[in-house]
Amino acid sequence: MKPPYYLEILAENGDVQQRQRIATLPIRIGRGYDNDFILDDAHTAAAHAVIEDDGAGGLLLRDLGSHNGVIHRGQRQLQVALHGDSVVRLGHTRLRVRSSDHPVAPELSDTTMHDWEGLRPAVAGLAMIGASAAFSNWLSDAEAFDPIAYLMIIAYAVGAGLIWASIWAVANRLFGQTARFGRHLFIIGCGLLAMEVWELGSSMAAYALSLEVLTRYGRHMFIVIVCAMIYFHLCTIKPQHPRRFALVAVVLAIIGSTLILLSNLQISGRLADEPYMSVLYPPALRLSPNHATATFFQEAASLQQGVDTERGKSAKGGADDDSEGDGDE
Repeated sequence: MKPPYYLEILAENGDVQQRQRIATLPIRIGRGYDNDFILDDAHTAAAHAVIEDDGAGGLLLRDLGSHNGVIHRGQRQLQVALHGDSVVRLGHTRLRVRSSDHPVAPELSDTTMHDWEGLRPAVAGLAMIGASAAFSNWLSDAEAFDPIAYLMIIAYAVGAGLIWASIWAVANRLFGQTARFGRHLFIIGCGLLAMEVWELGSSMAAYALSLEVLTRYGRHMFIVIVCAMIYFHLCTIKPQHPRRFALVAVVLAIIGSTLILLSNLQISGRLADEPYMSVLYPPALRLSPNHATATFFQEAASLQQGVDTERGKSAKGGADDDSEGDGDE
């Protein structure tokens, strides 16, 4: 390690909080004003440690008999051989020493601005939020068209989207330096639009192809979409950690789906959201072949036979219990 040397105070996440250039050895470290590197830490001694040449071209940090000592890799050490990535703790201060010839990491791409942020994604997000709200209301509306009612629904949806995007924008400003409000609004619009597409497409596919599972467990897909939205929100704030945020999204999806299953089981005794397909479409959309009436009655007779068998067993068990009770008397 060649001079000059740079002493760095690190945060818990590894970010450099303070850096000082020192040209020669030895380097005395502590709270005292006669040190070369002064620590503003009440848990360090006035003369806490010294960095000196180890005689082989390297650096050696030596404890000067301090009360709290020098901690390296979780263990207290009397002396530590320093390399460019060695981190020691003096009191509550995390310290690293690097020389002028220490290599630096490659330059990162600029993540402060993206192509798709600003006014365009904000307008697109608002349009998708309004369109999804109007379309959802149109599907469920059984009354005469009322433009005021549609405007109110769109206004409520847009207002909720703006509040949601504002919360994420504030978090983005705190942890990512820029708000990126437009991008967060666009993520919300995409998520709501995906929910509408899934709700309509899954119900139509379930009816056309007799895939009742799409409607019986359809709410789980909404959980997946919400978790995907959270993933993209987090990646917008910190694009350096996509794998970590993907794991968070997967865990949230598992927890949400588990809560839905438990809720269905508690309310209806079934894991499914509904016992049968509740939405029917025109017969022209039906692609799955129809079942013959005879097959239906045959299955119903088999079901009735099973129920009668269980009922007979229950009645026989009740009679046996009564006879045992009479014998005891």
